[in-house]
Amino acid sequence: MTALLFMSGLVLLVAGGEVLVRGAARLAATTGIRPLVIGLTVVAFGTSSPELAVSVAAAMSGKVDIAVGNVVGSNIFNVLFILGVSAAIVPLAVSAQLVRIDVPIMIGVSELLLLLALDGHLGRWECILLAIGIVAYLIVQVVISRHAPAASLDEGPVETGSVPLNMLLIGAGLVMLVFGSRWLVQAAVDIAQLFGVTELVIGLTIVAAGTSMPEVATSVVAALRGQRDIAVGNIIGSNIFNILAVLGISGAIAPDGLLVSNAALTLDIPIMIAVALICFPIFFGRRAIPRWEGLLFVAYYALYMAYLVLDASNHEGLAEYRYIVLTVVLPLTLITLIVFNARGWIGRRRERNAPDP
Repeated sequence: MTALLFMSGLVLLVAGGEVLVRGAARLAATTGIRPLVIGLTVVAFGTSSPELAVSVAAAMSGKVDIAVGNVVGSNIFNVLFILGVSAAIVPLAVSAQLVRIDVPIMIGVSELLLLLALDGHLGRWECILLAIGIVAYLIVQVVISRHAPAASLDEGPVETGSVPLNMLLIGAGLVMLVFGSRWLVQAAVDIAQLFGVTELVIGLTIVAAGTSMPEVATSVVAALRGQRDIAVGNIIGSNIFNILAVLGISGAIAPDGLLVSNAALTLDIPIMIAVALICFPIFFGRRAIPRWEGLLFVAYYALYMAYLVLDASNHEGLAEYRYIVLTVVLPLTLITLIVFNARGWIGRRRERNAPDP
């Protein structure tokens, strides 16, 4: 019954997110919003609605480790797995706006979360501050959209449909998300108790990956259809929304705010920040994510999952695994990324400075 409850909740979450995004994207398209802004806001917020539903339900029921772990795990999953898989399928071009504005915002709010949580607690007023941040981010996107050149609006046709039909799709998606989140949280708690796994690990892995399935489908399909601004914008926008809106709203309605475990402070949140930081030099270097970097992201997500499993099971090889990753794998990867992206940046500088023929 637990497995059935989990699968039913997951199906409702994925289907609800898909219906919600379809209705919201079609509704937004009638206003002429450019694809990148749609990806950063409407699509990103829509695909993050499962995270919002799960974290709010978990916070109201006192399962704060799932609420926090879901957000942190989803952000790591979004960049390493979803962006990695999308780039491995189709090399992704990166918009200049993402480099100048949105990636720095993602890095900033990730570091802000760590700063606010250093005392092991996100108070209600701190969470309200995060929620206000998402309003400010939306205002920034509206201003950017109004000043965007008309040429940036033609990344591909999007069906509009009637306003009542799109509103009906949005409402149906929200209802499905509410029920799906309740079933998924309950099943996740049962699984944690059955196997003796902590709720934080369940939130960081099963629930985080499950609630991120709408992002997976959206970014992969968008990449395959050539809507690469939507593919990348969906991931960056989702990460910003998860921290500001999901944690902000969850902590604001929770009776005592959100407790942040020591494991999240010492491992998972720093990894989330590191994942956000690595996006900037990669995006800035060539303004593109080639297939090999996409595969590298996926490989690092596999390393992270392996660490969580070894840590949860108190495996005797955990210390050796950590040593090899920290002293061999990470330094070699950083050197490789720095060299390749520095070459890309130098190449772009030479192209700009080259005399016209």
